[in-house]
Amino acid sequence: MMGIKIILGLALVFALSLLTGSMAQGVGSIVTKPLFDQMFKHRSEGNCAKGFYTYEAFIQAANAYPAFGTTGDINTRKKEIAAFLGQTSHETTGGWPSAPDGPYAWGYCFKQEQNNPPDYCKPSQQWPCAPGKKYYGRGPIQLTSNLNYGPAGKALRQDLLNNPDLVANDAVISFKTAFWYWITPQPPKPSSHDVITGRWTPSATDRTAGRVPGYGMITNIINGGIECGTGSIADKQQDRIGFYQRYCGILGVGSGTNLDCANQKSYPN
Repeated sequence: MMGIKIILGLALVFALSLLTGSMAQGVGSIVTKPLFDQMFKHRSEGNCAKGFYTYEAFIQAANAYPAFGTTGDINTRKKEIAAFLGQTSHETTGGWPSAPDGPYAWGYCFKQEQNNPPDYCKPSQQWPCAPGKKYYGRGPIQLTSNLNYGPAGKALRQDLLNNPDLVANDAVISFKTAFWYWITPQPPKPSSHDVITGRWTPSATDRTAGRVPGYGMITNIINGGIECGTGSIADKQQDRIGFYQRYCGILGVGSGTNLDCANQKSYPN
């Protein structure tokens, strides 16, 4: 029995060393657990989803998308991580103007859309809505609509059309849906990953529409139909920018130019 206990103990140490090693590489080499806790210091307070957005889930999901946070030089890598955290923090924010430590210290609070949202079911033969299911925003990117739950589920090998609540109940899957959305182009939209890492070149149509590289272009990809082309920087855009600039500051990297999409036309639906 003593020998079995020693073997089990060694196996546990080995497993922990593998986990720690994986965290120390890729995204984990830039965002350590103490840094993550600093960035999201209020994520388990008040009405937030206590204990859901863990560092371990973030790293495990990020490692499933090896191009994320590892493309380009160190500053490009940091900018991509800051941009991802900035956009997803806005989507999940629990902050308010006079919040402790400021509104941009309250990212990763909510894990699903608040205030009795609709079902967001759109007609689709390829991604049909399941009876009685709702496809409102869930997870870091607030994945919305059967047209996103379907392909995200296919990519993750999860039946998210029939079980959309999995995105709000399993933190690793939740983060993976956000990374899937971030990495995957949805033509004519480029991927957020390609935009922030400099791999996207605007077409003539894009340039005519004011769509140029920068953080604002990512806002256009995520929610352009509502937030972009207004001619001024609305509160939602400013919130996205505020989070991004905070994380850039923490990571010690410049935020770049073209942070808003006020003068960018959104893509056609």
